[in-house]
Amino acid sequence: MKQIENWFGLQGKTALITGASSGLGAAFAHGLADAGANVVPVARRRERLDAMRGEIEARGGKCHPAVADITDGTQREAAVQEAIGAFGSIDILVNNAGIADLAPPEKLTTEAWDDVVALNLTALFRITQLVGRAMIERGQGGRIVNISSAVGQAANTIFSTTAYAASKAGVEGLTRQLAHDWAPHGITVNVIAPGWFLTEMNIDPRFGDIHPKYKEKMLARIPMNRLGDPAELAATVVFLASPAAAYITGVVLPVDGGWLAG
Repeated sequence: MKQIENWFGLQGKTALITGASSGLGAAFAHGLADAGANVVPVARRRERLDAMRGEIEARGGKCHPAVADITDGTQREAAVQEAIGAFGSIDILVNNAGIADLAPPEKLTTEAWDDVVALNLTALFRITQLVGRAMIERGQGGRIVNISSAVGQAANTIFSTTAYAASKAGVEGLTRQLAHDWAPHGITVNVIAPGWFLTEMNIDPRFGDIHPKYKEKMLARIPMNRLGDPAELAATVVFLASPAAAYITGVVLPVDGGWLAG
């Protein structure tokens, strides 16, 4: 058990997670806290973050929420400084915040395109830049885990998500470049590409689930014939943030039940 803790334990590490107030981001925050990390969930909804703090602290974890819209440069920088002020450093960054467009490409507005790219790609890079600088200055390396999507590598055959797909492909290219440039500093940069997971973003409130019509199409393409469990993604984040993944960088890791293999 001691060796397992050495490989996968995150005691004494601090993780900043964007888009952490719900869905996959919340699962990542809880998973990292359970692995021993101090967590700084970042999102716009204070009440959600406060509830998360209570849940994590009730299990003996340490959590310091930071309310911020990371597309705003001032708020973005304040969140990073708040994390460092609370725990002394940022050892792990999980870039999860994102939005999707749902319009055919011929009808996609400039505003919708700009909004998606501003959050999913530009803000992701800017907060990574801030955290990366701090990691380099500290000189003890770090872990950066970007959340992409299977549609960063293959077309979305269920919904038309032009800007989302482009932004996620951009995240994967950015990750490879950062992995190369920051490897000498002991910073690993990797991407997780989730397939279909049940989250607040895709639940139809009329069914308490994904709309049956769309769910049937999703399952038809997934060899495992089921949607993913957010806990499975959280475990992947913990792995890439852990000492066990110290020699892994620049990798795009699909967690999709075989969707991209088809």
